[in-house]
Amino acid sequence: MGLVGRRADALAETAAGLDARTYCADVRNADAMQAAATAFLQAAGTPDIVIGAAGISVGTLTEETGDLAVFRAVMDANVLGLVHTFAPFIAPMRAHGGGVLCGISSVAGVRGLPGGGAYSASKAAAAIYLEALRLELKAQRIAVVDVAPGYIDTPMTRVNPYAMPFRMSAGTAADRIARAIDRKSPRTVIPWQMAWVARVLKWLPIPVYDAVFERAPRKPRGLPT
Repeated sequence: MGLVGRRADALAETAAGLDARTYCADVRNADAMQAAATAFLQAAGTPDIVIGAAGISVGTLTEETGDLAVFRAVMDANVLGLVHTFAPFIAPMRAHGGGVLCGISSVAGVRGLPGGGAYSASKAAAAIYLEALRLELKAQRIAVVDVAPGYIDTPMTRVNPYAMPFRMSAGTAADRIARAIDRKSPRTVIPWQMAWVARVLKWLPIPVYDAVFERAPRKPRGLPT
């Protein structure tokens, strides 16, 4: 197993007790991710599964000039981070006879949420990117799995000033993500209750959606840490 993270202390804590190689890198840095992938390939060979799960979630407002850097950070991590994570492994997987690339999108990418333009847009882009990648790699026996979670109980969501229905523990989410990878499901929304919510939201007429969500509580703004 190889684990990549940008915070050495959190990375070490996560790897404790696991037979894992660790690499300190930021998914926004293509060169750093390539170096980590090269080191892993040389040490352990081609992986069967690569998971792109890094992401930034923070409130943003377009009229706030200070939020421009936050928009860029969110897009770089949530969209280009997937590209940087997967790119080094596609050729080795192809030569190895296949594999699985799993990207984590979000139910938040189904419709735009007020105060969350960067996050909603980034997750919508991630889902479309993963769909395109799935079609590109299907004939090469490389499966692309998109998992779109609802709310997961992590420090990222604990700051949300609103109700979070069907919130899962991190352990439950990990188990369901593992099942989706095992099945090589093209797209899975977890939990199943949130899948139905996503379907309803997707097809709500614009006037109805606007009336419901225009004054919805917003995620706090701030620079990602």
